[in-house]
Amino acid sequence: MRIDFLGLEAFLSIAERGSFHRAAANLNLSQTALSHRMRKLEDDLGVKLLVRTTRHVALTPAGLDLLPKARRILDEAVRSFEDLRRQGRAQQERLAIGCLPTISIRYIPRVLAEFTKMYPNLDVQVFDNSAGEIADHVQSGRAEFGITIVSVNRWDLEVTELLKEPFVLVCPAEHRFAAEKAITWADLEGQPLVRVSPQTGNRVLIDDALGPRRETLAWRYEVQHLSTAVSLVASGIGLAVVPRLAVEASGRTGIATVALRNPSVTRSLGVVIKRGLPLSPAAEDLLKLISRTLRSRE
Repeated sequence: MRIDFLGLEAFLSIAERGSFHRAAANLNLSQTALSHRMRKLEDDLGVKLLVRTTRHVALTPAGLDLLPKARRILDEAVRSFEDLRRQGRAQQERLAIGCLPTISIRYIPRVLAEFTKMYPNLDVQVFDNSAGEIADHVQSGRAEFGITIVSVNRWDLEVTELLKEPFVLVCPAEHRFAAEKAITWADLEGQPLVRVSPQTGNRVLIDDALGPRRETLAWRYEVQHLSTAVSLVASGIGLAVVPRLAVEASGRTGIATVALRNPSVTRSLGVVIKRGLPLSPAAEDLLKLISRTLRSRE
């Protein structure tokens, strides 16, 4: 059975004031409406809770038993509603999103500079994590949306593609490949290569594109982040295949990028949101800024 909160509220008000008249005034109800609530509560419970005379109101044994329980029920309901209100106010003052590091490093600062002019009092949290972690943040509600690799396969998440970008070879500027417009994967055989962890979406895309051929390459180093891979290339100890944005985000000098063919590998970047859950107005505005910036990038 459903809890009759209105009936319990009426019962408590009468019990605490000992008068239908004073209880009705407290609840801003007519005495008729108050009496109707009490009758409904008593009918639902199947017991009399009050004994009303011309001069006063008394509690029955059932009413005396219910009184402390009703107080606890309504007190807990009030606390729960207050907690929800506080959470709602906190959400209105804070916005959390997920974003791949390669995008957050290069583009999010300029986007947030513009966004702050629109929402100067809003706190923003950016989860600059891997694709899998971003999906987890959105799925759990910790982030309203995520900018990530379009490879999420979860029934409760919606993904919209924003753009495609190629994987490129990164090599020291003095390397012989730096003078080429494009090379093939076969050209990389025997070259010391850096790759990222198999837990990342980027590694999966490369492994799937190469198939068994990946075993013929000399993967000498393995790192967790694309920025580290680019740093190793800049130090001269190896070459790396990374998304083009990773090179742009690194800001490294002394390196060169070369197109890769046979096969060409690309990744799709897009926005992921919780299915059926609308974005807040602030999140919608931030997403528009990010989408516009990515699509108009040089």
